[in-house]
Amino acid sequence: MQSIARKFEKIAFVASDVSEARQALARLAARYGNVEPRTADAIVALGGDGLMLQTLHRYLNDGVPIYGMNRGSTGFLMNDYSEDELRERLARAEMSVIHPLAMRAIDEHGAEHQALSINEVSLFREIYQAAKLRISIDGRVRLEELICDGVLVATPAGSTAYNLSAYGPILPINAPLLALTPISPFRPRRWRGALLPNVANIRFDVLEPDKRPVSAVADHAETRAVARVEVEQANGIDLFMMFDPGHSLDERILSEQFRY
Repeated sequence: MQSIARKFEKIAFVASDVSEARQALARLAARYGNVEPRTADAIVALGGDGLMLQTLHRYLNDGVPIYGMNRGSTGFLMNDYSEDELRERLARAEMSVIHPLAMRAIDEHGAEHQALSINEVSLFREIYQAAKLRISIDGRVRLEELICDGVLVATPAGSTAYNLSAYGPILPINAPLLALTPISPFRPRRWRGALLPNVANIRFDVLEPDKRPVSAVADHAETRAVARVEVEQANGIDLFMMFDPGHSLDERILSEQFRY
């Protein structure tokens, strides 16, 4: 987490399609102006967590920090909504730097598909048959056969999303770790996943792909009928998210571990 020492004269606003978010965009743009996002000092995203992920993806390579204000439902990645003193709030904000996952999937025809994911990369069974997967870490087979509904690799930023619902661990935002979490494992029944260094290369080989087809999903990008999938953190890509003091992403992740 870093403090920000800069002025925010040029603000870009983006909003989800929800009427509440669109109305907020109109009011804020009239009050503060609205520049093209790639030329902005900061992008203010108005919506929920889905919009935040979309905005992070859309401006992945531009280096513009993104400050979310909640006009959606969940809002775990968003700040509280207020129209007053926005430039002052931006100047006081704390910045979290996160890195996406890079997915490389080879489908049944040998075609390669690449995608980036901010939360997680997931593999899912496509039909009623459970998936059978072999898991290798840095070229070494660690699990010869996992029979399951699926498996996922989550970043610290994504560890409180689907990973948490699948009983995976919550990772502090600055932890140099990735969570490898099975989804409804059948065999080995007691395997609950692993914590991996964020420099690891994770490979999944689909066993019996004709009988047990599997799809791979990186956030919103899906590849069906995969034969193998490789996942690693894209440490060369920095994404900047801004949070009000005392409500940073690492604080939210820490607080989430004490909910009951």
